[in-house]
Amino acid sequence: MILPIYLYGQAVLRKVSEDITPEYPELKKLVADMFDTLEVAEGIGLAAPQIGLPIRVVIVDLCPLAEDFPEFENFKKVYINAHIIETSEETESLEEGCLSVPGIHEKVTRPKSIHVKYMDENFVEHDEWVDGYLARVMQHEFDHLEGKVFVDRLSPLRRQMNKNRLMNLLKGKAHCNYKTKRVLK
Repeated sequence: MILPIYLYGQAVLRKVSEDITPEYPELKKLVADMFDTLEVAEGIGLAAPQIGLPIRVVIVDLCPLAEDFPEFENFKKVYINAHIIETSEETESLEEGCLSVPGIHEKVTRPKSIHVKYMDENFVEHDEWVDGYLARVMQHEFDHLEGKVFVDRLSPLRRQMNKNRLMNLLKGKAHCNYKTKRVLK
């Protein structure tokens, strides 16, 4: 089932998400629905708060990048109860966008490497260092679990430059080729 993606201004995007247990109701269906939603929206990552659920579930599908990055062929992963433990001092700035903040793309500076702990869809625990583009995607998605969106990481000047676009999103003025849930007036 295709789920609506919650847009900038929705309260759930500002909540810190809760860990879940293996008994979480219909988790496999939720994950499948998230992957279906992500495919229709043509994104590469989706966090549960973006579909209205304040739980620590993230999916990443880097398969669309496989033509340019062969290492991402068949790369579909589920991250449950993910937490960033440590980050590298070395950073990198790259352009980011977000399905919950359509129409805005800005350079964001993030650590190049992260130490993460998470569980996969079978609740097998993982503890690893991740670097490169995957580390960026994970940081972007895991920010959603902490009640943050990428525009929070922009400089005050860049935020000011995007103020009108953000205000338009708050007013429900968004053009998306996917199902959305806008802020209710």
